[in-house]
Amino acid sequence: MPRWNLACAGLVVALVPMVSRPAPARNDSPALLHALNCAMAGQAGTALVLDVQSGGILAAYHPQVAAQRLAYPGSSIKPFTLLALLAGGKVDGHTTLMCKRTLTIAGHRLDCSHPATGEPLDPSGALAYSCNSYFTSVATRLTPQQLRDSFVREGFASVPGLTANEAAGSVALAHSPEELQLQAIGESGIRITPLELANAYRNLARSSVARGKDGAMALLFEGLQGSVAYGMARAAQPASAIQVAGKTGTATADEGAWTHGWFAGYAPANNPRIVVVVFLEKGHGSDAAGIARDVFAAFAAQNGTQP
Repeated sequence: MPRWNLACAGLVVALVPMVSRPAPARNDSPALLHALNCAMAGQAGTALVLDVQSGGILAAYHPQVAAQRLAYPGSSIKPFTLLALLAGGKVDGHTTLMCKRTLTIAGHRLDCSHPATGEPLDPSGALAYSCNSYFTSVATRLTPQQLRDSFVREGFASVPGLTANEAAGSVALAHSPEELQLQAIGESGIRITPLELANAYRNLARSSVARGKDGAMALLFEGLQGSVAYGMARAAQPASAIQVAGKTGTATADEGAWTHGWFAGYAPANNPRIVVVVFLEKGHGSDAAGIARDVFAAFAAQNGTQP
């Protein structure tokens, strides 16, 4: 039996989908609501499930938090940094670098915690392992204006338009190489809402179908799948045949000496139907990924993709 059923046996679900348009007619919405409510019970933060095709919000825990809470995205922004680099021709499949492991930028200690590979990382491997050393190195190939403009194009300074009372995030223009490096890994210079991140990953999911095998862009989607298959987001993979693509983030908090946890991803990886975003106050990315796993498991169970 999936863990979300064991944890919530007898629980009455009180959540209602948050939508700005009629929700798609989906038989699995009650199961997703139940799984989301169970997995997030007692957690400070928010989580939501989007329909990839329509953008309708199928389930939400603390929906106003999803629409209004602004925070640094941490490493969950790295796919969009890589998107800017790939689109600008700044990196390709031959752009390999050794991880330096230890890293300090402008007083921020950002040591890499992924397994030591013993060999250089390419863009997809660096994304899967969320390598701060790689991303802060290649980010300086972009100008501050290029990075900011790319983030803005992906919707990170505007409301997604999916529900009422949405806040808009902000993207600053970096004024030094160090500011640019921190912005590229979501540690400074960019604040977003969970709803903005969900909408941006929805756009990635839709692009993955059309461009998932398209030259350099394939590196991005391979990295997102690798992140769950063997990388830092592997806690998001349920015990089912469904393949998940996604990314964790553990971001510095403005409010104190702690972190906030993020996960954003979609499934099935080869034909995305749902996007899941989890944001945990005073949490870590691995914790957020574990919550997302329960939602993906519920989706898999409803769609016949159990082992």
